[in-house]
Amino acid sequence: MTNHSRGEWEGRYARRVPIAEIEENGYNLNISRYVSTAQAEEEIDLQAVHAELTVLERKIAEATQRHNSFLQELDLPPLGAP
Repeated sequence: MTNHSRGEWEGRYARRVPIAEIEENGYNLNISRYVSTAQAEEEIDLQAVHAELTVLERKIAEATQRHNSFLQELDLPPLGAP
């Protein structure tokens, strides 16, 4: 794509290709040979995700324990019981 008012090219969508490069590619005009639309994937910080999941697991366990104490007061079976 170009910004027609400025004549600028957006490299992810289109670019000018010299004839020599087309020649090197055997006159193959397949767009993907000259322009890549692939985007880099977001990098994931596994240690941060693990820490967050550990905190969430702890909070779930605490909430379940608290909830089960209320259920016990009501003479109801606790969560996780068959």
